[in-house]
Amino acid sequence: MARLILFNKPCGVLSQFSGDDPATTLAGFIPLPGFYAAGRLDRPSEGLLLLTDDGKLQQRIANPDYHKEKTYLVQVEGEIDEEALAGLAQGVMLNDGPTRPARARRVPQPELWPRQPPIRIRQQIPTSWLELTLTEGRNRQVRRMTAAVGYPTLRLVRTRIDNWKLGKMLPGQWRLLET
Repeated sequence: MARLILFNKPCGVLSQFSGDDPATTLAGFIPLPGFYAAGRLDRPSEGLLLLTDDGKLQQRIANPDYHKEKTYLVQVEGEIDEEALAGLAQGVMLNDGPTRPARARRVPQPELWPRQPPIRIRQQIPTSWLELTLTEGRNRQVRRMTAAVGYPTLRLVRTRIDNWKLGKMLPGQWRLLET
């Protein structure tokens, strides 16, 4: 029976167990041996990260060929418009090729924990939030997609991977499931 950990990765933590400072890696949060991240979140991103002790399950979660949906809450610089949302939904051209179509919609500011460190806010430039659902996971893809439509990402929180959801877990919290 495979085991799966749902982890709310804090900002500033690497999606790996090794590194100079355990407080900035998974080793500082997950005390169970034999688990590996099924996918990644870059250092400044937050939210749901799945870890498993089963290589086949890890492959089914992380490999884009399986088209697992991943949903993100994204705070962007500026008031995102319908044209940009439509562009994200159609897929955008990145330097490594076009993205698959996605689901994109503007959402009200979600109730989230305060980010540490806080995002940079510019007094004269408003921000807005969107929910973006992808079926692929390229390096820094969400950040590159929002920048491509003219709205740089300020904060990125993954809330769902396939049927697994972040729920009410706070940064650094995790729970173990048996599949």
